[in-house]
Amino acid sequence: MSSHISPSGSGAETHPERSPKSRPVRVLVADDDADIRRVLSEILNSAGYAVDAAEDGSLAWHTLQQNSYDILITDNGMPKVSGVELLAKLRRAKMKLPVIMITSLVPENEFAKRPWLTPDATVIKPFQTAELLGKIGILLGGRSKSRIEAEL
Repeated sequence: MSSHISPSGSGAETHPERSPKSRPVRVLVADDDADIRRVLSEILNSAGYAVDAAEDGSLAWHTLQQNSYDILITDNGMPKVSGVELLAKLRRAKMKLPVIMITSLVPENEFAKRPWLTPDATVIKPFQTAELLGKIGILLGGRSKSRIEAEL
């Protein structure tokens, strides 16, 4: 699967709210394309997020069980466990984690049959950095800072 992500945005990049006591917002990126994982990690790191990456849905699920994240960004078309299957595991486990699906083909039929699998946001490849960072900001909203500080 070959996709293009443009790391250039409109300049309207958002930075996660942090205070000296808070930890960075943690993001897990799941994508089987090494170039996309690298570019997403660079974009998110430069925006101030702490990023971990998984090369498939199975590894992402294992990582989610071992660590705490504030948001998941996943591709859909991955080997072993697809993005939709990963989302189903999250929902069944009652994990309250916002999910952004980045994909070139939105699985509308899956979402129509099982609406509870619909991610919190969808980003179509190729996309602009500002679009992704904007959706992250919307999903995390003002609660990101207070929730993270409450965990300390």
